[in-house]
Amino acid sequence: MWSFSRLHSEEHASASVRAARRKLVKLFRKAKSKFYWYDFTVRGRRYRGSTQETKSVRAVKAASLKLASAMENTDPLPSRPTALNDLGDRFLDWVDGGRLEEMTKKFYRNGWRLLKATLAADMRVDHVTGDCTEQLKFPGSAANANCALRTLRRILHKAEEWEMIGHAPKIKMMKEHGRHLRLDDDAEKRLFEGAKACTWRRRTFELFRDIVILMREG
Repeated sequence: MWSFSRLHSEEHASASVRAARRKLVKLFRKAKSKFYWYDFTVRGRRYRGSTQETKSVRAVKAASLKLASAMENTDPLPSRPTALNDLGDRFLDWVDGGRLEEMTKKFYRNGWRLLKATLAADMRVDHVTGDCTEQLKFPGSAANANCALRTLRRILHKAEEWEMIGHAPKIKMMKEHGRHLRLDDDAEKRLFEGAKACTWRRRTFELFRDIVILMREG
């Protein structure tokens, strides 16, 4: 009787633990993924990634193992590369080998060049936050800074996708001010001369001329 009671107690405790884990771990599916994904927070840190399982029962078990590992202070997510500088090399490999437009590739390469010259390059990837990115300084205009920040945002989202961090932080862009061009008589003359040199059809040239005149008149 005592053995049966003890066995029943252990089974009840195990069931309680499983129920608690189900409450702590959120399982969901992404639109373009066949796998179940997990989402939970331990000691203020969020963990989010793919279970690599297509069946809910197996996904629950995989997510529970991730949770147990995190609660035991063993990071269930890969810890390398730990520095943004290291991750940058992998990111550039992805850029060069991906199906991106050439202009996009140049944009990311330039953005990484700017990032690599900052203190953020030596930071651990999981230590990069939105607050610290607001302290970064870049040479040139706000557009230059936003090139670096957009590249950093893309890198961190790739780190999340590669399961190197639990969740990519939000990164704010700098405000860009547009350039203003004063269209005077001399500028209008040079525009018309340039248009004539393009050997446009008469109708196209006339349309361009009308647009310039409307710009002058406001």
